[in-house]
Amino acid sequence: MITTEPPAKLTHNEVIKEAIPTLAGNIAATVASGTDQFSADDQQFIKFHGIYQQDDRDARKVGKKFIMMVRGRIPGGVMTPAQWIAFDDLASNYANNTLRITTRQSIQFHGIVMSGLGPLIKRINDCLLSTLAACGDVNRNVMASPAPAQNAARAAMIADVHRVVAALAPQTKAYHAIWLDGVQLNLDDPANKDFVDPLYGKTYLPRKFKTAFVLPPVNDMDVFTNDLGFIGIVENGQLVGYNLTVGGGMGRSHGNSVTYPRLADVFGFIKPSQVVDVAKAVLTVHRDFGDRTDRKHARLKYVVAERGVDFVRNEIEKRAGLKLEPARKFAFTTTADDYGWHRAIDGTNFLTLFVECGRVKDADDHRMKTALRRVAEKFGGIEFRLTGNQNVILANVADADKAAVTALLAEHGVRTEKQASLLHSNSMACPALPTCGLALAESERALPGLIDRIEKLCGDLGLGAEEIVIRSTGCPNGCARPYMAEIGFVGKAPGRYQLWLGGNASGTRLNQLFKDVIKEAELENELRPLLARFATERTAGERFGDWCDRVLLKEQPSAAN
Repeated sequence: MITTEPPAKLTHNEVIKEAIPTLAGNIAATVASGTDQFSADDQQFIKFHGIYQQDDRDARKVGKKFIMMVRGRIPGGVMTPAQWIAFDDLASNYANNTLRITTRQSIQFHGIVMSGLGPLIKRINDCLLSTLAACGDVNRNVMASPAPAQNAARAAMIADVHRVVAALAPQTKAYHAIWLDGVQLNLDDPANKDFVDPLYGKTYLPRKFKTAFVLPPVNDMDVFTNDLGFIGIVENGQLVGYNLTVGGGMGRSHGNSVTYPRLADVFGFIKPSQVVDVAKAVLTVHRDFGDRTDRKHARLKYVVAERGVDFVRNEIEKRAGLKLEPARKFAFTTTADDYGWHRAIDGTNFLTLFVECGRVKDADDHRMKTALRRVAEKFGGIEFRLTGNQNVILANVADADKAAVTALLAEHGVRTEKQASLLHSNSMACPALPTCGLALAESERALPGLIDRIEKLCGDLGLGAEEIVIRSTGCPNGCARPYMAEIGFVGKAPGRYQLWLGGNASGTRLNQLFKDVIKEAELENELRPLLARFATERTAGERFGDWCDRVLLKEQPSAAN
């Protein structure tokens, strides 16, 4: 007797996308109703509109207070002064009076109540940005190297970024109807009920999809952590094409061995004219082969890992109608932002400012939020560029304005010189508690204090001038890319973290799990013997992550088990 396995059951997200392919849900009606929260299904739909429903976890003892996080879609992280002022206004009027720069060159607003959603999102669109596809099972914000060091090549790259953004944007009319017109779509209308997105189909992607462009030798986008990456190849100052990378991703789940961080593979070289066709091809491979039965196993990285690079390459070539050329030589030296003032090739100046954990706010004598607003109001030609390391670049600063910008920032307690603290300036954290519902431990609120303690420890061991990349997340989903850090903290429970070690400065190597649980209170006891050994055993110029990979992790090959 022949038996066959029944087809695997689709996730609930797949069912509701099939039922309401416009992604409209009951969102507009809920916003207009005066309630403070969305239904369970609409909480999934609003993600496509750039919204997450959250609650203040610090206030749970007295009852849930529902709040929203709204994320902008800011291609390449580039904003005009007028757009920065608009976002600053929105943070003050509708959110918690801070701007949260993300690790994907965007800005998040936290603490928004239901009545503020409509005005906030409409104003974002009025200033010619959007929140559509900032979250959800679609291509997210497209990242691009922000530093103006290679002007002609970067200008060509940014043009390609905008072509990809337009090509991969979902076409549903629900976003415009809800947030600009205030209209609830009629879900029984055949035009809505049977809507099929020209690229995504009726049920979009199995999970999120991330894209980044980068210009060597700086890997400031952590390009290998993206589903789709374009490594710019520059010859004689001109962008001649890209090495294509496919299949990266950070997310994993504690105790689930079928989930893991993965670096993308380099698939070959393409010309700039082929970028859109290739981007669509890679995205549709995810659409057609991604796992729709288990959202924890639904990313493109698992398709590449399990079906193989050759299978995926053949699919890309077939769908794009081209043959990938052999990859061209490139090298990365760093993932870091270069702080302080710099001269661009076109003769203008740019300033890279450190933003602790990406949180632009006014606190005591360090009034960064007010300072950046004043810059935007006074210097109309300056361009605001968000970095993948949660910092801000002020670009296109004329020589005549440089001293005035420096003075204005200093007046508000904002430093313009290179950062004295190497450990703080090479750190990243996700927001975690109290807003993120997935957080198991603190991250943004804890990391600065943890780094202070690590700095003291390094000073005691004669490592005070050592640069170490340190990243923290409150859960294993990896939003701050902790699996690329030299030291990565991944939350397991309140005050408890996994310790990951061995990433490198160029962003080309994953770290490894060294210890499954360490207590925050015992940080010094955990790290002191490791750093002490590093101080005495390192080779000349060797970084901590490289020493961990060369020595420490080879001594404990079973540490991740």
